[in-house]
Amino acid sequence: MSLPILQLKKDQDRRLKAGHVWIYNNEIDTQLTPLAHFKAGDLVVVQSHRNTPLGIAYVNPHTLLAARLLTPQYQRTINVDFFIERLQRALDLRHRLFEEPYYRWIFAESDFLPGLVVDRFNDVIVAQINTAGMEKLQDDILAAIIKVVAPKTVIWRNDTLYRDTEQLPQYVNIAYGENVNECIVRENQCEFISMLQSGQKTGWFYDHRDNRRRMAHYVKDKTVLDVFCYLGAFAIPLAKAGATRVTCVDSSKTAIDFVIENATRNHCCAQIQTHVADAFEFLHTTSQKYDVIILDPPALIKKKKDYHAGLRAYEKLNQMALALLNPNGVLFSASCSMHLSEADLLNCLRRASVNLNRPIQIIEQLHQGRDHPVHPAIVETNYLKGYITTHFPEQALSRASADHSA
Repeated sequence: MSLPILQLKKDQDRRLKAGHVWIYNNEIDTQLTPLAHFKAGDLVVVQSHRNTPLGIAYVNPHTLLAARLLTPQYQRTINVDFFIERLQRALDLRHRLFEEPYYRWIFAESDFLPGLVVDRFNDVIVAQINTAGMEKLQDDILAAIIKVVAPKTVIWRNDTLYRDTEQLPQYVNIAYGENVNECIVRENQCEFISMLQSGQKTGWFYDHRDNRRRMAHYVKDKTVLDVFCYLGAFAIPLAKAGATRVTCVDSSKTAIDFVIENATRNHCCAQIQTHVADAFEFLHTTSQKYDVIILDPPALIKKKKDYHAGLRAYEKLNQMALALLNPNGVLFSASCSMHLSEADLLNCLRRASVNLNRPIQIIEQLHQGRDHPVHPAIVETNYLKGYITTHFPEQALSRASADHSA
């Protein structure tokens, strides 16, 4: 079956030729190929203004980001076999990276399946579709997942806010197999219970796996504050790494209940303290000081229009945390906001340090885990950034200055 043509304007093929996969509606020659002629999710062959085929995309005439390229092979058939090939290629990479089957299996554009996210929890798969194009191909995606890994369960977590942009309904259901909500996750020599249907996102945040392991080097015999702790993915391994006390703060009582259950499962209850509280309020009111503080907030800048307000929130958050840090303490500060750059976060830390007159040093720079690869042409796929900093006491600076003068 031949696919309809989506024609681009003159010179609007440059981004695709540079490796990108997105096409905006103002790049389309709507005189030759009116968007009104397409239905959301239709497959098309994208052509340059010179009629050169550029590949197969799916289209949504109702959105600013009007089309996403699935493959540059314009004669390719998009079917179950196509998805089996892409899923298997991504799976082969994860097999090289991880010993156990707990990881992000598909990271959308970075794994060349735009609009699709898939997380693996051993024999349970949680998949999330964010675009009308992938929604229309849902049956093929499900069949391919079953063929490649023969899971016990496949869950659709199609409840993201972005689906509103694509004019898609939000829902969660069991697509295949047994009805599962609570599931075991193994990570960093720890075992957790997570909520796959009712938890945040897909139930777990694999992107910080390596950063959690890195923080274990800083906590032996130290007191730790874990703000926005969720299910304890930082707190539990840090307690097992030798922290004397880990204080966990989250606004969700359900999340805190799971922290306690996960601490019990990992035999570290004695070191875990919990608070159901708003993070900003807790940081503002507590008088307790800590040796190590973990700041891993949800995205505080969800849209470009929220940038300035979100930037102020990040600075306030980091300043309150830095004020609670003991001399020579360590602050882990991260952001998953796509609209906040590494430089922005660094400036938040710098301004917080200056405002408090508490000098800091950056000792490590943080990124997302290896199961969240970065597409080199799509900066948005490099979304997670962070820093590990240490507080350099002012007294130490004064002593150094005095020694130099002498």
